[in-house]
Amino acid sequence: QVQLVESGGGLVQAGGSLRLSCAASGIIFSIHVMGWYRQAPGKQRELVAAITSGYRTNYTDSVKGRFTISRDNAKNTVYLQMNSLKPEDTAVYYCNARHVMLGADYWGQGTQVTVSS
Repeated sequence: QVQLVESGGGLVQAGGSLRLSCAASGIIFSIHVMGWYRQAPGKQRELVAAITSGYRTNYTDSVKGRFTISRDNAKNTVYLQMNSLKPEDTAVYYCNARHVMLGADYWGQGTQVTVSS
């Protein structure tokens, strides 16, 4: 059974930092593209950052230079380091594991990030 368990969310003041973690089980973690998505109230879910099995990364423009995605295949964990947080970063953040050829697309339950001004 596949599980993605996020942690690290919370309430932080603008300009602060948080580190999200997502621990995966039930998949061959190292071959999956891992991503962080977020969904703010009344908005569509959007990709924040992703990292491939080859450690290539991409970010949505609004977080470039502030957020860093990384993965530790030995721990089956993906991280999102979020610095210089802004109120507009407030959302539920979701972890995603994807492998196109396997038809895999798994989601975590989400973790709330709230940035106060």
